[in-house]
Amino acid sequence: MTTNVLILCTHNSARSVLGEGMLNHWAQRLNKNVRAYSAGSAPSGRLNPYAVEALNQAGIDTAGYRSKSWDEFTADGAPQMRIVVTVCDSAAAEHCPYWPGSPVKVHWGYADPSHASGGDDGKRLAFELTRQAIGYRMLQLLQLTFDTLTDAELQRALDAIAHN
Repeated sequence: MTTNVLILCTHNSARSVLGEGMLNHWAQRLNKNVRAYSAGSAPSGRLNPYAVEALNQAGIDTAGYRSKSWDEFTADGAPQMRIVVTVCDSAAAEHCPYWPGSPVKVHWGYADPSHASGGDDGKRLAFELTRQAIGYRMLQLLQLTFDTLTDAELQRALDAIAHN
């Protein structure tokens, strides 16, 4: 059975997109039955070009990626999530909708790389470092045995990853 993971950030244009890309990339490379999705509470309607560039530079195809509302994942027929990860502090503080199946929730906060100084080069570096940091946590997530963990055990494991 596929383990579905929803990664949230307010605008679904940068950090959540990096998370979706990295988790799907590593899951495929490691032959793990995990599928990542991303969404936002107030989607911008566009992907940050620096996020797309960072993923493309890492060899990740972003064709089909788009900024979307978390409402898509509460609708009938939406994939049922096992895990919901917030990656920005503002999304973590928002009142989330009811997620069908009552997934385990965790906050893995990252600074917004779009606020980096240093012009284009500074932003590229910030996005690349954020992509690497998110990718590292996604690798840790993929080491978990989802089929055998209870929700309480999964919560503890995800919280432990948050503090690494």
